[in-house]
Amino acid sequence: MYSALLTGCMIKHRGPRHEIAEVIDAFLKDYQEKYKPNTYIIRTLRAIQRCRTSALGGHVDRCQACGHIRISYNSCRNRHCPKCQNTQREAWIESRMQDLLPIPYFHVVFTVPDILNGLFLHKPVEMYNLLFKCTWETINQFSLTQRSCETGMIAVLHTWGQTLSLHPHIHCIVPGGGIDYKGKWKGVKKSKIGKAFLFRVENLSAVFRGKFIAGLIRNQILDKELIDKLYKTQWVVYAKEPFGGPQQVVEYLGRYTHKVAIGNHRLIEIKAGHVLFSYRDYRDNGAKQMKLEGVEFLRRFCQHILPKGFIRIRHYGLLSTTRRKELRQLQQYFGINSPEKKVKKDWKQLCRKYLGYDPDICPCCGKAEMVTIERWLPGRSPPINVLYPQVVKSI
Repeated sequence: MYSALLTGCMIKHRGPRHEIAEVIDAFLKDYQEKYKPNTYIIRTLRAIQRCRTSALGGHVDRCQACGHIRISYNSCRNRHCPKCQNTQREAWIESRMQDLLPIPYFHVVFTVPDILNGLFLHKPVEMYNLLFKCTWETINQFSLTQRSCETGMIAVLHTWGQTLSLHPHIHCIVPGGGIDYKGKWKGVKKSKIGKAFLFRVENLSAVFRGKFIAGLIRNQILDKELIDKLYKTQWVVYAKEPFGGPQQVVEYLGRYTHKVAIGNHRLIEIKAGHVLFSYRDYRDNGAKQMKLEGVEFLRRFCQHILPKGFIRIRHYGLLSTTRRKELRQLQQYFGINSPEKKVKKDWKQLCRKYLGYDPDICPCCGKAEMVTIERWLPGRSPPINVLYPQVVKSI
């Protein structure tokens, strides 16, 4: 009876058909028995499983005008949880907007060949750090040698492909220019067809490959046979000037900053020991579906749980936090009045500005303010005496 009443008081909305939490509910035990994951992986899965449930506690809001009741469960805030990234992403975009310059920005992607996947699985910290290091060294070297200036970079690590396969790559924002040895700004030149041009991707690929292999040799990770294979393998670097101005660039990369391996909206069916999900095949740019055994789905998902404390969004050169003063001077040079101190918005302000949703306004009448009338601790159910006092009296 109580569960029926609780369901009736929830706001009806169209959401995803299934959630990652359901997959964890169904297959976590079998996954643990087969693969024996470490406690950090288990804690991460448990956090996603409990996210926005009574297990984490919550609060009850009531409209001051129509009396509508809304139950809100607390979030796990885990960076691998598909339900906890919206406001974090918008906060990151808001912060980056305050650092923009009126110049062209480039979206650059550095990818390593899949024959290195085994090393990334067994030595994730060393390999991902090397990937960041070689990416920045490549961009910085080209800027110094070909443009005679120092540039910057924002880098975001992704580890997955559309089918949850391991696919380590780094998305970067690179400003079109830098500071020369005289301390003056030096922008990129336009190509013959009138478009801003960063660097030739073929040259970026060759230098990036050389630096990465040299790093593997220096750390005594590779044998000679694998080194020969890597030199014969094509390494992919993608670079293109994004459409629109610099604000569109940050919003574009903002899609990548707080993404997880797979979102709930891609889950189609969880049935008979299998998980059916959608993916995009970039070879023919078509939408397709894939079915995996539930345990295999979890194994692939867990490949993308980053090591504890690992930083996957990094800033380099002129865009690093230690060079904030120089960046503000550059903004003044371009006539931009930047704030002396960054203004941080809370999650409610971000919802209003970017998500088109005001959490303080009643979703029923759309006019009055919602007021919190009760809170409860993790592990307990919502207080029925507050939600339905008439039910308690009748009992």
